[in-house]
Amino acid sequence: MIVPEQRREEWNNFVAASAYGDVLQCWEWGELKARTGWQSLPIAVEREGEIAATCLVLRRPIPLVGGCLLYAPRGPIVDFDDKSVWTELLSEIRQLAQEHKAMAFKIDPAIPAEAQDVVTTLQAAGFRSCGQVGALGGTQPRYVMKADISPEPDDLMAAFKPKTRYNIRLAARKGVVVSADCTRGNVADFYQILQITAQRDGFMVRDISYFYDIWDLIIQQDLGQMFLAYVGEELVAGTIAFILGEQAWYVYGASSNRHREKMPNHLLQWEMIKWARARGCHTFDMRGVAREIDGVPQGELAGLNRFKRGFAAEYVEYIGEWDLVFRPLWYRLFTTGEPMLRRLRKAGARRRQ
Repeated sequence: MIVPEQRREEWNNFVAASAYGDVLQCWEWGELKARTGWQSLPIAVEREGEIAATCLVLRRPIPLVGGCLLYAPRGPIVDFDDKSVWTELLSEIRQLAQEHKAMAFKIDPAIPAEAQDVVTTLQAAGFRSCGQVGALGGTQPRYVMKADISPEPDDLMAAFKPKTRYNIRLAARKGVVVSADCTRGNVADFYQILQITAQRDGFMVRDISYFYDIWDLIIQQDLGQMFLAYVGEELVAGTIAFILGEQAWYVYGASSNRHREKMPNHLLQWEMIKWARARGCHTFDMRGVAREIDGVPQGELAGLNRFKRGFAAEYVEYIGEWDLVFRPLWYRLFTTGEPMLRRLRKAGARRRQ
C-alpha cells in the first residue's frame, strides 16, 4: 500500500528502530528528493494494523529511453527472514513498477556483505548485482566507516589514534572554534566553502537551492545539524550531519584553503560525535571510504580510511547495489549511456572551473 502522509511519524519510528534503518529511508528524504525531479512513493506492508516493512521508493523519468527508474536508497526496510512479509512487499514493488512502466527497481540496503542469506534471497527474487560502481562502490557508499559512540567522552577520546587526539587538541589550541548555533543564513556560508572544496578536490556540487532544501526539510525537522568552524571571525570549515533514532551520519564536509594546518576538520568530527552522543545516538556513520582488501585501503581515496579510522571507526562493507529489471533492452541502454553522460558532465564542470 502507499502510505498516507498522516503516518509520517509511525513510518520514521519504524525505520529508526530497524537494525538496518537509515535516514535516507525517512519520510523527509522523500520530500527532499521530490524537489529534485523524483517522485516519492512510500510503500509498506502491515500486520494487524501496524507497519511490518517499509520501502521509500523514488521514481525518476528517464528521458529518451522512456519509462522510469525506481530507486530505494538504503532500502527496503524489511526482515528478509520473514518470508511472508518480504513476499508481500516484493509484490507491492512489482505492482508499482507495472503501474509506472518502470525499467528497473534499484536497491542498496545498509546490510553488511557477510549477510549472504540476504544475497541468496535477492537472487531468488530475480535481483542482479550491479558489482563495483564508482570509487565508493555505488550510488550510496558501499564502503563506510562506523564508530561506536556509546562510551563516555573521555573513553571515546582515549580510543582514538594518538595523532587524532593530538590534532583535536591542536585545533583548540590554535583558536579553532566550532559553532552549531547556525541559521538558514549560514547555508550560503557553508556553500561558499563547499565550492572551494569541490574545485580543489575535483568533484561536482549541487545548486545552492538543494542545501536550502536540506535546511528546510531535514535540519529544521530536527533530523540534522550544521556545524561551522572558525578561526577568529573567518569561516574555515563546515559539516552537515543527519540523525535518526540511535544513528547519526556525517553527510557533507567542506573546508577553505586557509588555516588547514590548524586541523579544523578533526575538531569538527569530535564536535559532531559529542552532539550525536548527547542526542542519544550509539552509532556515528562517517560514510564513504575506499574499498579495503585484507585491511588495506585501495586507490586514491585511501586517505579517507586513515582519517576516519583515527576516530576508532571500523570498516563496514555492504552487499552493494541490486537491480530488479523489468525492461531488459531499455535497462541495457540506460546502464550503458548514463555513465557516459555522467563523465561528460564532470568534464564540463572541470572546464568551467
